[in-house]
Amino acid sequence: MRTITVVPYNPDWKNSFDKIKNELYPAVSDVILSIEHIGSTAVPGLCAKPIIDIDIVIEKDFFDGVKNQLAKIGYFHMGDLGIEGREAFKYENKTHLMEHHLYVCDKDADELKRHIALRDFLRVNKDYRLKYSATKITMANRYPHDIDNYILGKQPIIMEIYEQCGLNPNFSTVRLSNFLS
Repeated sequence: MRTITVVPYNPDWKNSFDKIKNELYPAVSDVILSIEHIGSTAVPGLCAKPIIDIDIVIEKDFFDGVKNQLAKIGYFHMGDLGIEGREAFKYENKTHLMEHHLYVCDKDADELKRHIALRDFLRVNKDYRLKYSATKITMANRYPHDIDNYILGKQPIIMEIYEQCGLNPNFSTVRLSNFLS
């Protein structure tokens, strides 16, 4: 059973993201638009689970090419895991890299827009960053082995931030554990 651990922000997370990006980029550079560091580790000052979240942004028609290129460097397609517009990938034998979640998103996907909006909002809004950090710590302490309830407990503040950003906060709660850490 895995324990949910939320820790203070670590400035080395940016370097860990860069290391992963530097491994990904040569394999996919000709078929992608960008590689985005998203999730809590992408927000200086925000407490986080120490797992890097990454979105590879593409034009929809290029998904098969990206999937094939990622397979060549050890990433395996897991499907959308119930979240439209976001395709998840797993990996093995990448002990030289920090643990990470890798997603490929269509540039027009609502999920990508939410990822970027949440990251960018928290980067510039200290009050929400502190509030979200406190919520994450509380939920990790309350549900140390229950990722679905951990994520469900964070949902009200995330919805509030989406509303602050002018986004439709509606998203499925059926597969909560497939959301960002």
